[in-house]
Amino acid sequence: MSLDQTTMSRRKCGLIDFDSKITAGGFTLYAGQTAGGRVDLIDIRGEKVHEWNMPVRPGRDAVILPNGNLGYNGSHKESANLYPAWDIWHGGHFMEANTDGEIVWEHEDIYHHHDAQWLPNSNLLYTVAVEWNGKQSDIVKEVNRKGEVVWEWKAWEHLSFRHYPIHECFNDDHWPLINGVHQTSDGLVLMSLRTTSGIIAVNKSNDEIVWKFLYPNVAQQHCPVETEDRTILCFDNGNIRPKSIHHSRILEFNPNTQDVVWTYTDPMPASFFSPYMGSAQRLWNGNTFICESAFGRLFEVTSEGEIVWEYVIPEFAEYPTPLNEFIVGEHNSCFKAHRYEENLLNNYGENLLRNESKPLSTISGTY
Repeated sequence: MSLDQTTMSRRKCGLIDFDSKITAGGFTLYAGQTAGGRVDLIDIRGEKVHEWNMPVRPGRDAVILPNGNLGYNGSHKESANLYPAWDIWHGGHFMEANTDGEIVWEHEDIYHHHDAQWLPNSNLLYTVAVEWNGKQSDIVKEVNRKGEVVWEWKAWEHLSFRHYPIHECFNDDHWPLINGVHQTSDGLVLMSLRTTSGIIAVNKSNDEIVWKFLYPNVAQQHCPVETEDRTILCFDNGNIRPKSIHHSRILEFNPNTQDVVWTYTDPMPASFFSPYMGSAQRLWNGNTFICESAFGRLFEVTSEGEIVWEYVIPEFAEYPTPLNEFIVGEHNSCFKAHRYEENLLNNYGENLLRNESKPLSTISGTY
């Protein structure tokens, strides 16, 4: 019998280990980039409790909405063809599906790329690419349930090449390539500028930049989010860092003082590295849930950096054409993953949690 030639799939996949006394517990949702549209919800033991099969592959990720439905950021089959790498990160087909997989709402935008946020008022916040100065730039927009634009922010009207130059590891096809958006509790919009390495916060009432956190504080980062303490948490990819080997880290900083208040890196830094995508989520018990996207590794750490739950997505497949011309081989990657409290999902009943899942309180020991 010949060995599996995909190194990651030769290693142990699925649930690696967890400590039931320290983990926050709950359920994990992920949409594998090469899973063809399947979205999985797993319990703390790594067992699948629900599955959606969406009609298009994920452009980016999926979330569970306050009503228990699935919010899905799908890859539009007729997306714009803007430049060679565009197919790697565009989305454009947003869907809301009930627990049976029935599509109850859709919104399409063939110029959408990367991240999106389903806002508490049911609107969508996302980024689109537009032609500007012979290249592509970005507009962040908010649309309502009718698909009407209720707010937009044009990057080139507020940023300049002089102050936000493209980092040397990127070509100039797309500037500033806003790969993450997140609205804070006080209405600011966080934007992650991938090709310039930086995070900014924009006031929606006047479109002004309130604060900025730039390179070398962060390096090619993704997915800034606000914590309950109003600090900012992000996945700092680290494709290129000053005087350092490639490695990723989770970074938490105070936006008012610019002070870094917490970081996570692996004890052997290069062992934790995703050159693209990635996310982090502060959990209800103070732990942090991390998606090391490129390698399909989902894990939870304490504030001391101790890993207390780890899962590797076990399904590997090639990206569809033409993506497989840029990202070759078989992959188990996902853009973002999300953790949900057990009590919250239990409220949605048997339609969501169809398979029997033991409460965390009945699980003892480390598995």
